[in-house]
Amino acid sequence: MSDIILEMRNITKTFPGVKALDNVNFTVRQGEIHALVGENGAGKSTLMKVLSGVYPHGEYTGQIYYQGQECRFRDVRDSENLGLVIIHQELALVPLLSITENIFLGNERQKNGIINWYEAIGKTQELLKKVGLNEAPETLITDLGVGKQQLVEIAKALSKEVKLLILDEPTSSLNESDSDALLDLLLEFKQQGISSILISHKLNEVSKVADSITILRDGATIETLDCHKEAITEDRIVKGMVGRDLTNRYPVREPNISDVIFEVKGWNVYHPLHDDRKMVHNVNLHVKRGEVVGIAGLMGAGRTELAMSVFGHSYGRHITGKVYKHGQEIDVSSIDKAISNGLAYVTEDRKNYGLILIDDIKNNISLANLKGIADRLIINQPKSLAVAREYRDKLSIKCSSIMQKTVNLSGGNQQKVVLSKWLFANPDVLILDEPTRGIDVGAKYEIYTIINQLADEGKGIILISSELPEILGVCDRIYVMNAGRIVGEMPKAEASQEKIMQSIMRQEEKVAS
Repeated sequence: MSDIILEMRNITKTFPGVKALDNVNFTVRQGEIHALVGENGAGKSTLMKVLSGVYPHGEYTGQIYYQGQECRFRDVRDSENLGLVIIHQELALVPLLSITENIFLGNERQKNGIINWYEAIGKTQELLKKVGLNEAPETLITDLGVGKQQLVEIAKALSKEVKLLILDEPTSSLNESDSDALLDLLLEFKQQGISSILISHKLNEVSKVADSITILRDGATIETLDCHKEAITEDRIVKGMVGRDLTNRYPVREPNISDVIFEVKGWNVYHPLHDDRKMVHNVNLHVKRGEVVGIAGLMGAGRTELAMSVFGHSYGRHITGKVYKHGQEIDVSSIDKAISNGLAYVTEDRKNYGLILIDDIKNNISLANLKGIADRLIINQPKSLAVAREYRDKLSIKCSSIMQKTVNLSGGNQQKVVLSKWLFANPDVLILDEPTRGIDVGAKYEIYTIINQLADEGKGIILISSELPEILGVCDRIYVMNAGRIVGEMPKAEASQEKIMQSIMRQEEKVAS
């Protein structure tokens, strides 16, 4: 049909021991937003890597038809030359280059080998206006927040005269307002005739903008839903993704909360490079045994800076304040000391800081507690294997074997490996920084269940999340942070999204005045 811009037929892709895609069929119409959803490991990102040439022709079977012509892409440049551009979940920008330099990196405006900066800057200004980004072209990427960096990525795609834009979890690192702005931008592109493929685990966003929704499960196409023929609910999408009804997004727990297990008093942190920038201001907080405490706030509120600085001073300089466990002051001035005092920190950036991606599952699980698998300073390999198998089974990690490299796992299963690493270290206090970012509803439920089990065992849990429904659904008590300060505290029974946002806005007004 003439209105079809893309058709993928019988796409099959295998990795050693794993069939990632099994005869997948996928069709996109001209000028539509087509959502691609599924659980972690369903094959969504793999399918898009096949489409964009990351996996070149010959590494998969099946056919790709783009604008009516069969395509056999050898690499990403081949697909980009036809106006097919992918923006990956991990942004591919160079922090110490300017917006202009990033937009035209590898696609320079030049003549006879000399870059025409006048043309490049002028074109950058046009592109930034299109995506609604009010920044100077010479601004360095490192000086931009994550939401603005995402807009630079889209501007970069537009510079390549994009006709089909693929976005892999574009809002996973964005706050609600930045996410809404990006979705509105996709709707504007739709009016301009640009087709988009949106991969997202945020089903409310899918429901808001998608014209069609294709569901993958276990590497196969389950169904494609037409959002204009019927109202598609989130529950309907979830049922297709997981193969069953998921009646409750958050597992029920009867909290058994006792005495204070962990406390931070008068905590102050300065930026690691800029001595005059105070990132955390006189924070006081506590966690009780068996309690899940949430820290809510907008992106840049200082939540991660607080968590990392408490965990072994792994962020910041000129750190002052005291940390107590069971009422006794403890030394957390290094990561080793923090771990030995029963603290664990699950980072928001699992790929860079949580895992050694080129290593296998077995070694990653034991990283934080090598003493637990060692005999007289020598690694006991049978014990290491037994521990890895135990946590693979306990956390339902989907893998070909415990010797599989973590880089080849889906995001949700990578997150379970990170959790396994810290659970094996047997901490008393576990700080979870965006633990469900970029993973599907089924995997989220499993992680919430693990959190509940840890609380039931008497551990103290601190949960940092940008998703307010998650904070409200999982936590017993909530702190609200803004601009590096605690600006609110409320028990679950009194908390709501409105009250959390009111706490933030009151602080904004106080600073403005």
